[in-house]
Amino acid sequence: MTHFKIAVIAGDGIGPEVIAEGIKVLNFIASHREDLEFEFTYFPWSCQYYLEHGHMMPPDGIQQLQEFDAIYLGAVGYPGVPDHISLWDLLLTIRKEFDQYVNIRPIRLLEGAPNVLINGSKENIDMLFIRENSEGEYAGVGDRLFKGKPEEVVLQTGVFSRKGTERIIRYAFEEAAKSHKSLTSISKGNALNYSMVFWDEIVEEVAKDYPNVPTASYLVDAAAMLMIKDPKRFEVVVTSNLFGDILTDLGAALAGGMGLAAGANINPERKWPSMFEPIHGSAPDIAGKQIANPLAAIWSASQMLDFFRYEEMGKLVIDAIEEVLVSKQSLTPDLGGTASTSELGDALMTVLQRKLQ
Repeated sequence: MTHFKIAVIAGDGIGPEVIAEGIKVLNFIASHREDLEFEFTYFPWSCQYYLEHGHMMPPDGIQQLQEFDAIYLGAVGYPGVPDHISLWDLLLTIRKEFDQYVNIRPIRLLEGAPNVLINGSKENIDMLFIRENSEGEYAGVGDRLFKGKPEEVVLQTGVFSRKGTERIIRYAFEEAAKSHKSLTSISKGNALNYSMVFWDEIVEEVAKDYPNVPTASYLVDAAAMLMIKDPKRFEVVVTSNLFGDILTDLGAALAGGMGLAAGANINPERKWPSMFEPIHGSAPDIAGKQIANPLAAIWSASQMLDFFRYEEMGKLVIDAIEEVLVSKQSLTPDLGGTASTSELGDALMTVLQRKLQ
C-alpha cells in the first residue's frame, strides 16, 4: 500500500467547491485499488485568512507543507485583498520555496468540449505547455523610486539564470523525445535583446543533445496568432514564465474554456512537494452558487495521479471527463448545461464506477 499525504489549500471563492469534487474522485480511485491510499489535511489559508491574521499563511507555513507528498490548491484571490498580496504571499512563495520550476499545462480539446475554432478538432488542438515557473519575469526583482512624485521610476527586472533556463528547456526536450513529438520554443528575442536572446541561445545549445526532436522557435506575438490559425503545429511548447502564463489562457479558450484548464507545478527531483491546481481563479462572482465547473480541478487531480506514477488512473479520469462532455448531460452552465458543481462531479463518478467494474 502506497500512502500519499496531500495538503489541501481550498482557498477562496469557488476553490472549496471544485476541490471537493477532485478529492471525491481521488478517494474513489483509491477505494478501487489495493495499492493506493490518500490522506488529506486541510489548511484554511486564503484571503479570508489574510484579513483575519494579516498574512496568507503563517510564518511556518512552508515548514508545515514540506512534510506532504503533494499540495492540492483551489484558488486564491478575493475582493478586498490586492492580487499581488494573494499571489506573492501564498502561491508564488510555495512555487519558489519548493523549487517547483516546471509548470505543466495541457491544452487539449477533448471530445464534446466547446470548440471556438472553425478548424478546431481533437486532433489538431493537443499541446503540452511547459512553462518556466521559478524566475524569469516573475522573479520579483525591481524597485519603485520617488513614489508619488513626478520623477517616479518603476523597475521590474526579469531574471534568467543559465541553470534555470537550461533545466526547463531540457525538461521540455525530454518530454518531446519521450512522446515522439516536436518541440516549439516561444520567446521575443527581437525586442528583449538580453533575456530572450539568451533563451534562444540555450535552446540551440540543448537542441544539439536531441537531434531526433523536430524543433521550432517563434516570437510570442506570432505564436499567439498561429495558435489560432494553425494550432496543430504546436505539440510540446516551452516558454518563459510571463509568456507561458498568457499563452496558456489563450490555449484554455481554444480547449473549451477556463473550466477545463488544469495546471501542475512540479519539482521533478521530488525533493519537495509538487502542487496541482485548476487555473481558472477564484471567480468570486459565482462563489457559493454551486454552478462552478469542477472539471479543471478534477483534471489537475489526474495530473497528480500521473505524477505519483499511476498514469493509467490519470488517463481513466480524463477518459471519464471526455465521456461526460460527450453525453451533454449533467453539465454546468459554462458548458451549456444546468447541473450544479456536485451534480457534474457525481455524473463523472458514475462513469468512473462503470469503468472500474
